[in-house]
Amino acid sequence: MNVLIAGGSGFIGTALSKSIEQDGHKVFILTRKQPRDTNQIHWDGRTTNGWGDRVNEMDAIVNLTGYGLDHWPWTKRMKQKFIGLALATAVKEASRRPSVLLQTSGINRYGLRNDTIADESTPPADDFPAQITIPWEDSTKLVEELGIRRVITRNAVVLARKGGLFPLMALPVKLFFGGNFGDGTQATPWIHIEDQVNGIKFLLENENAHGPFNFIAPTPTSNADFMRVIADELHRPYWLHLPAFLLRIPLGEMSVMITEGSYSQPKRLLELGYKFQFPTLQDAVKDIFER
Repeated sequence: MNVLIAGGSGFIGTALSKSIEQDGHKVFILTRKQPRDTNQIHWDGRTTNGWGDRVNEMDAIVNLTGYGLDHWPWTKRMKQKFIGLALATAVKEASRRPSVLLQTSGINRYGLRNDTIADESTPPADDFPAQITIPWEDSTKLVEELGIRRVITRNAVVLARKGGLFPLMALPVKLFFGGNFGDGTQATPWIHIEDQVNGIKFLLENENAHGPFNFIAPTPTSNADFMRVIADELHRPYWLHLPAFLLRIPLGEMSVMITEGSYSQPKRLLELGYKFQFPTLQDAVKDIFER
């Protein structure tokens, strides 16, 4: 299987590419930098010029660009919808089309605060982080009209020792300033990098997979619980509670991703039969710090 990945050199993309190649498949990466390897394809992120015909060689397309919860400012993400449009256009123009396109999105679609536990059928909230997921997800909707199976992953914070938001969240604990962010009652949505990668591969290979899937661990976790587990694993104190306004200084508007958060569940992923390798935070954090 030939897999084309937009955003393949990023945090999740690097891990996904390595795993797919270990499975015996071939990965091609779209990059806006000068290609350094034969598997890299140059593009401008907006049009199909110079690369669109390469889609004829692909069996699957994965769009990981621009939607990590650890990137800011969010306003720049609105521009990323052009990447989805370019991918959809390339599929439309192809003489041989891939069988599946996987589009990443964000679990923040369900809002910063929600009184219910959201699943994939929950409508998007009215706040800004939720609203920007709408044009982002819709940017590749065209491929469904072409008969292409389209999958959307709504990602939580991906936990890994390096990369993503987790090292920044764990830093206060390492420095003996561990405690919850804000009031600690807000949800902290998370998923281990292994389940993020394996979940994507599971959906690419499962012909019954289509539509949105919440990529979040099945165990609901508050911020207070999240930070306490890190403190316990590192044998550090859990005593200092950081008010939300202090986090806005280094993080800006992205601070709401750790001071606010709705509870969600991976309903459709579980129904389809995916087995989480790290369903609990204790196992996930232990694995990360032992790597």
